[in-house]
Amino acid sequence: GYRVSLQGSFFGHNHTYLTFPEYSPREHIKLDPPLSIQSNATASKCHIWWSVPWHLAEILQYELQYKEYSMSWESAVNKTPPSSVPQIELEGSELRGDVTYVARVRCKVSENEDTYHSQWSEWSQTTVFQRPGVAKLSEKILNTRTMQLLFIPLSFGTLLYLVWTCKLFSRYCYFFTSGQKTSPALTFPRQLLFFSHSMICTMGILR
Repeated sequence: GYRVSLQGSFFGHNHTYLTFPEYSPREHIKLDPPLSIQSNATASKCHIWWSVPWHLAEILQYELQYKEYSMSWESAVNKTPPSSVPQIELEGSELRGDVTYVARVRCKVSENEDTYHSQWSEWSQTTVFQRPGVAKLSEKILNTRTMQLLFIPLSFGTLLYLVWTCKLFSRYCYFFTSGQKTSPALTFPRQLLFFSHSMICTMGILR
């Protein structure tokens, strides 16, 4: 270690003031902030990573701050990565859709490290990210459910109209064909079967 003292002259007399009787530089370290912070956000999570000198990576711990872009840092959320790996994942449930976020990170020597001790570094530069696709997905689900609800009464009304039309057509064929009677039992089931097939296919598409 080192002996650190302060000397000064006051009123014509020299004085020595002992500041640190045993000063160890490795116990009073302030690191540079992490570099190259980046992010990649999806609908389910946001992956944030950064870089530090390779020879320090295993003995560092980090603190991440993130906030909505329009808010102040006083309202930021603090997150501590579970390991010394320079990265962290935010769950999608922690982020609001259609909102832009900004994040930064700082580092210091891990409290589990006995050889070196340090204070927190300054904050890194920031990275900006946004959870995508949330509003569009909700809108798509809403439209699909609306179409399914509307399809049921429309299909029922169309089925009734088809039954009524087939009966009229069968009666017309029965009375006005020349010598050949068209059986309603042959005409109606075919059209009903065709309509049922179309309805089943449409329900499959809506799902």
